[in-house]
Amino acid sequence: MKRPLLALAAGAVLVTPVLADQALSEKKRCTVCHTVSKKILGPSYKDVAARYAGQNVSAQLADKIINGGGGVWGVVPMPANPKISRSDADALARWILSLK
Repeated sequence: MKRPLLALAAGAVLVTPVLADQALSEKKRCTVCHTVSKKILGPSYKDVAARYAGQNVSAQLADKIINGGGGVWGVVPMPANPKISRSDADALARWILSLK
């Protein structure tokens, strides 16, 4: 059985989940301290993904996004971001951990 194709309205833009989560990291101002591949104040997202590769740490990373923390990547602590919803923190954590 063939599945029907998704029809998009003229001019609609289909955003992939990866791009949507990168846009979310920009919207939530994560990019003030982080980038995908280069350390700024905090580690790059790819460095985080490499450190936790193969580990089930998505929930812990989402907690750190919301509550902040320190001591894992050096002396500069990650500030708390309590205005980020749990669903957004979960999406960001899954996206970060998916990067290679």
